[in-house]
Amino acid sequence: MVKILVTGAAGFIGFHTARRLLARGDEVVGLDNLNEYYDVSLKKARLALLEKEPGFRFVKIDLADEKAMAELFAREKFQRVVHLGAQAGVRYSLEDPHAYVRSNVTGTLNVLEGCRHNGVEHLVYASTSSVYGANTKMPFSVHEIADHPLSLYAATKRANELMAHNYSALFGIPTTGLRFFTVYGPWGRPDMALFLFTRNILEGRPIDVFNYGHHKRDFTYIDDIVEGVVRATDRIAQPNPDWNGDAPDPASSKAPFRIYNIGNNRPVELMRYIEVIEECLGRKAEKNMLPMQLGDVPETFADIDDLVSDVGYRPATPIEVGVRRFVDWFCEYYGYRR
Repeated sequence: MVKILVTGAAGFIGFHTARRLLARGDEVVGLDNLNEYYDVSLKKARLALLEKEPGFRFVKIDLADEKAMAELFAREKFQRVVHLGAQAGVRYSLEDPHAYVRSNVTGTLNVLEGCRHNGVEHLVYASTSSVYGANTKMPFSVHEIADHPLSLYAATKRANELMAHNYSALFGIPTTGLRFFTVYGPWGRPDMALFLFTRNILEGRPIDVFNYGHHKRDFTYIDDIVEGVVRATDRIAQPNPDWNGDAPDPASSKAPFRIYNIGNNRPVELMRYIEVIEECLGRKAEKNMLPMQLGDVPETFADIDDLVSDVGYRPATPIEVGVRRFVDWFCEYYGYRR
């Protein structure tokens, strides 16, 4: 049994990750501030399920609270940390940029300091495909530079990767960053396209289709993400003995530092994604075709070769399976009839 801190435990990915760790017998302390970025009742419903597990304890703390975070780490002496708590959402970062710096930059600094001073053996943290920003070479590779983010959200996540490398290099803390690609599935976030599309179609309202439907996304089912997170947590980051400062590899280091993509490795056109939702609901969507939004990117596509070779896992759930599971959960949870 391993004692693990999971930040963002009431969030979408944090909830599923905590459940998976508990299922295999780990002791999990779940941290969340239950902010109101989206429906708090959904977060509380996730927590209620976690709190039924004997190995789970919840602490309500804001990541940006330096004193509370320091006290938590000193008291609990975690063996590993899975840092999934963050202010999420590309578009909201245009409206409230300060929230992203508080949560994602200051909050992550407090996590790193906690690991530094309390002997944490491995920190795994969430990054995002959004860090690739203006990059156009496909598929996105962790071995390519990702220094042209197009949203403040992406910039804060790229900052997290650089901060993690700093702590790995200075203090020898093993850190692994995971760049998630468009995660979806049951208990998902209400601000995500699948949630919005499903609700609007069921209620007979139009759906907003940005970039006139020409987006492509590497939609990745939540169970695939969680399997990658757990396997990465168990594989403590090691220095790369072949790392060369004359030709630096962004995905590794002479320090115990790694970055991986976790994506389905099969981009899907947005219009096909909508078709699958329509098939699962047995209804057609009324589409409101719109231009691409500020901060958005036209396509994501993950190169996952390193994930496969290092942790032995390849995400593989097709959208036809994953979307149906989401729709089944959504209709049951919210009481919709198809």
